Amino acid sequence: MKIGIIGSGGIGQAFAKHVVKAGYEVIISNSRGADSLNEIVKQLGGKARAGSVSESATADVIFLAVQWVHLSTVAKQISNWAGKIVIDPINPVVPPDYKIAELRGRASSEVVQEMLVGAKLVKAFNTFTPQLLGSSPEENGGKRVLFYCGDDDAAKTMVKSIIDKIGFAGVDTGTLKQGALLQQYPSGPLPGLNLIKL
Repeated sequence: MKIGIIGSGGIGQAFAKHVVKAGYEVIISNSRGADSLNEIVKQLGGKARAGSVSESATADVIFLAVQWVHLSTVAKQISNWAGKIVIDPINPVVPPDYKIAELRGRASSEVVQEMLVGAKLVKAFNTFTPQLLGSSPEENGGKRVLFYCGDDDAAKTMVKSIIDKIGFAGVDTGTLKQGALLQQYPSGPLPGLNLIKL
């Protein structure tokens, strides 16, 4: 399976480290171009390579690790999101003070789904800091719990298989509307929890 990662910040790199180690083929991209990713790709090793945003979007699964303020721009770069499985680790906060964006009562992933018309969106990997996400998924004889949710069962099954393969314990929190509100930072109850499944 090929995984495309759009965004090379802390969360994107932490996810990339795990999936490369698990043997997935990875295309990582950012807004600055492939040449800016040479050192990151060298550190990742394995089957990782740098590419354009468009190349990352051709993968079987897309990990969309961009800041909320850049989401609209990236969404418009891809002409057709229909049928693409997209993992959404984005938290709806706006710099410099990182206040929550105006969502009008909706979960942030519902807004993301509207921007990525036709995509099969799964919310996941947003409740940990980059440091915690990048650390070993195994602790004290158990596996670190990673929450995910979505409206497409097949897409959730695919994402759960990735979560399992990289060593986390996936916990399904339901639909985008229900689960994303639970997972959403800073308003939901799940961000920051470091739970271990024994």
